Amino acid sequence: MKTKLKKLSDSRVELTVTLDAKDLKPAKEKALEKLSKELKVEGFRKGKVPAEIAKKFIPDNDLNAETADFAVRTTVVNAFNEVSKSPLVLPSVNVTKFVPDEMLEYTATADIIPEVKLGDYKNLDVKKATTKVTKKEIDEILDNLATSYAEKKAIKKAAELTDEVVIDFVGKKDGEPFQGGSAKDYKLTLGSNTFIPGFEDGIVGHEPGDKFDLKITFPKDYGVKDLAGAKTVFEILVKQVNEVKKAPIDDEMAKKCGPFKTLDELKEDIKKNLEAQNEHKQEEKFKDDLVNALVKKSKIPAPEILIDDQMRIIRDDMTRNAAAQGLSFEEFLDANHETLENWEKEARKIAETRVKASLALQTLATERKITVSDDLVAAKIAELRDVYKKSPDALKSLKDPNVKMDIKNRMIIEATLDYLVKENS
Repeated sequence: MKTKLKKLSDSRVELTVTLDAKDLKPAKEKALEKLSKELKVEGFRKGKVPAEIAKKFIPDNDLNAETADFAVRTTVVNAFNEVSKSPLVLPSVNVTKFVPDEMLEYTATADIIPEVKLGDYKNLDVKKATTKVTKKEIDEILDNLATSYAEKKAIKKAAELTDEVVIDFVGKKDGEPFQGGSAKDYKLTLGSNTFIPGFEDGIVGHEPGDKFDLKITFPKDYGVKDLAGAKTVFEILVKQVNEVKKAPIDDEMAKKCGPFKTLDELKEDIKKNLEAQNEHKQEEKFKDDLVNALVKKSKIPAPEILIDDQMRIIRDDMTRNAAAQGLSFEEFLDANHETLENWEKEARKIAETRVKASLALQTLATERKITVSDDLVAAKIAELRDVYKKSPDALKSLKDPNVKMDIKNRMIIEATLDYLVKENS
């Protein structure tokens, strides 16, 4: 077998493979064996016809076609190995010359894992940010806790901002109810800005038992295309008004929040939790910044096929998010005043960045021989089994060798990130 390499780009190659009679002989034997199993010859059971006899009954065109197919399939992997290239997907093959029993020539084109030239990954000049927990952050959490422990008392007076109302409402556009615009016994805290502008303010001043129409114009940038900028009418019945009194922020509230005796103990616990959250956020940002810096310092070709795969993932994520809001992908773009062309342009940038980051980390792991032991992988899978113990499908997937390999690869990437942090701290 002779192999000639042609570089089409940094991440795509074409091989010209030439096979001689010696290479074709085993392929023809395999082809004859396969075709003879389907052959019916008088005096022999199906599948038991000797090759030499079967050959007389098999059309030359069929045998030659099967031989060529076997020859290509059994040599194409070795051809890429010979030139030290790893295809990302099955190569596209085209037979260019074929003389039965003498020679066969074919081309094999494929996107390959590109050669990555890493920059100096030990001096990336990236600093880890530090943030202090402020009194304002602590006070905001205390205020939320006070709200969660608030006392609610039904009152017979006009609703005010901060009161809670229990309402029935039906939203109509052009006289017809629209989807998602109706509810019964809905509890709404006035001033919470839960609803569209004008809705909560329109209820202020109404008493229990009031029934009235509220004219509302939806914002022009509203997420549902049919309602964006639409003039609507809400038929509202105020069934109850509750006065909401926040719990006093004191030692008694602290005792309700956990094993705390004083408010100071609760504040200290809140501070520690916020510090831990901030530390985790900064650690993750530090890793992202290190990888971005490494990519900028390195030469990393991004194969189109990998970019396309990432773009599909990005689009699938957006489609799921849009569906959660009752929108199609196209409607989601409209709601955000985005064209498909602009979205694809931006998504491509993100996809290319992800691909380059992944290739950089994979290359670094290979260069530094970073790996994880089978015991660690087994421990991680055991941990996942416990997490997914109520999901039979997820448990079944953990037995799949490909899933296990994916878990191992993810763990290697995490170990590589840890190495990058260590070298730049």
